[in-house]
Amino acid sequence: MHGDKFSPIYCDHENELEKKLKKEDFRKAYEALEEEFTLVKSLLRAREKAHMTQNQVAERMGTLRPAVARIESIGFRKVPSPSFNTLKRYAHAVGCKLEVKLVAAK
Repeated sequence: MHGDKFSPIYCDHENELEKKLKKEDFRKAYEALEEEFTLVKSLLRAREKAHMTQNQVAERMGTLRPAVARIESIGFRKVPSPSFNTLKRYAHAVGCKLEVKLVAAK
C-alpha cells in the first residue's frame, strides 16, 4: 500500500468504557481488576509527567523496554505481577517515591 498515509482512528475510551460497564459480566470483571487499573494509571501518569519513554525508564531501571511494558500492563495480561522492588525501581526511574497504603474497602 504505497502512498497510503497513516490515518489514526479516534476512540473515546471513557465513552466506550461507560458503554461496556453497563454489561454485568464486563462490569464484574472490570471491578475485580480495579486496583490493578488504578496502579497502571498512576504508573503511566508518572512516566508522562517525567516526559519519559518506556525505553528511557528501562535504561534507568537497568532493564529492557519489554519489561517496562509488562509492568505497565498489570491486569491486562496473564503475567505475574511485578514485585515491590520492581515497582520501587520503576518509581525511582520516573522521579517518584513508591508509597503503598491500605484504605478502607467501599
